[in-house]
Amino acid sequence: MDLDPDACYRAIQTRDARFDGRLFVAVRTTGIYCRPVCPARTPKRENVTFHANAASAEAAGYRACLRCRPETSPQLGAWNGASNTVSRALRLIEAGALDDGDVEALAERVGVGGRQLRRLFVQHLGASPLGVAQTRRVLLAKQLIHETDLPMAQVALAAGFGSVRRFNETFQQLYDRPPAALRRRKAIAASPGETPPADAIALTLRYRPPYDWDGMLAFLAMRAIPGVEVVRDGVYRRTIALDGAVGTLAVRPIGDDRLEVAVRFPRPSALPRILARVRGVFDLSADPVQIGQVLSRDPDLAPMVAARPGLRVPGAWDGLELAVRAILGQQITVVAARKLAGDLVASHGEPLAPAWVEAGLTHAFPSAERLAAADLSDMKMPGARIRCLSAMAQALADDPGLLAPTAGLDETVRRLRVLPGIGEWTAQYIAMRQLREPDAFPAADVALMRALADADGLRPTAEQLLARAEAWRPWRAYAALHLWASLGDAPAPRAAKVKRAA
Repeated sequence: MDLDPDACYRAIQTRDARFDGRLFVAVRTTGIYCRPVCPARTPKRENVTFHANAASAEAAGYRACLRCRPETSPQLGAWNGASNTVSRALRLIEAGALDDGDVEALAERVGVGGRQLRRLFVQHLGASPLGVAQTRRVLLAKQLIHETDLPMAQVALAAGFGSVRRFNETFQQLYDRPPAALRRRKAIAASPGETPPADAIALTLRYRPPYDWDGMLAFLAMRAIPGVEVVRDGVYRRTIALDGAVGTLAVRPIGDDRLEVAVRFPRPSALPRILARVRGVFDLSADPVQIGQVLSRDPDLAPMVAARPGLRVPGAWDGLELAVRAILGQQITVVAARKLAGDLVASHGEPLAPAWVEAGLTHAFPSAERLAAADLSDMKMPGARIRCLSAMAQALADDPGLLAPTAGLDETVRRLRVLPGIGEWTAQYIAMRQLREPDAFPAADVALMRALADADGLRPTAEQLLARAEAWRPWRAYAALHLWASLGDAPAPRAAKVKRAA
């Protein structure tokens, strides 16, 4: 990402919050890097350099400021300016790809060689893949030290360090002090409002405002699977399952630029992946100002963007869960699909242990292996759709990485359409919500056509809609959400009726 030094310096002089998460300022005389909103005295122009991300600053030898805490800055959209390959690799790193694997394996997953991936990372981010992963671990550990009272050994484990010794050595090297010394610099302050359970790890995740929280909750509430998800009193709760373990989480807004995430899970080492999924579900990396500027060029979209400037694309907790939702939603309403999903979970989901049960949360969504082996013949839907569900579950059981961000949008859609019963609409919907493809666009959706009907009620065809959407790139998914939202909650996003193969 190219940074104009003069513009960046003006931003830190005025402590312009619009640049928070977009750049970091490194001060040569102190060896520290800060957010542009840091309250410290503005350094002299000749003493600073600017970096597009924290990993680049740390790769240059700077350490994070203990005052403005760069780990709490909003993580904006796929590291703006990065190539598609780098963006996909970053999402895999955030999901833990380098916690147990190496760069060569990561490169293979995104379809390039290890040397090329390293070159792309340095070119676009100013840091190596390993450097990015290390920064991710360090900043999460620093946040855990500041915001929780976890023992240091648990902080090390929860942040993804392989050992406490490595954790201590890293902090000593970066901050010239042991990690426990950072905690003594600031007392732990409880967040206002509802108190998380005593066994929960509660952290804050920042985003760039505005954020349409009410719209996000309305979308999730309408699709909440009974027993798995509950939306109540402005809080989203759900069961979570990873690597055979089951827990719960709760998400609520605090202030105008943060969400609080309270995680109850028996394995602290899973925390980085859980937080990565939460960021995806709530689309915390979006830059609504940048997206709105592009979409507002369309005269029909402009008033929709103005009415909902903080609209996000709701993500998915799990690929199988989202795929099942999409398959169940073919040709029926959201309410009907939600009921079918609840029936599926009640019959085949994993019941929570009594200690983990919370109000309305009773089951974890079934695993791919469990669903693939299940007899679904009693479900009240066409046999072709039942076979589609079983085929999708079997495909994910055979290849858990099927719905991972390892390929571009077109290639991902092509792979999904090979599966029985998966058409263009379903594939695009999965890409939009599970794979976080900002340019995914289900052009065959009847609600999208309805939203753009002319004064006489004439709706565009899928081909006409697709042609018009070219001007909305690379944010077509956000355009789709604005169009759906303009119709209210009644219309269900679903494909136009077409003949499907059995």
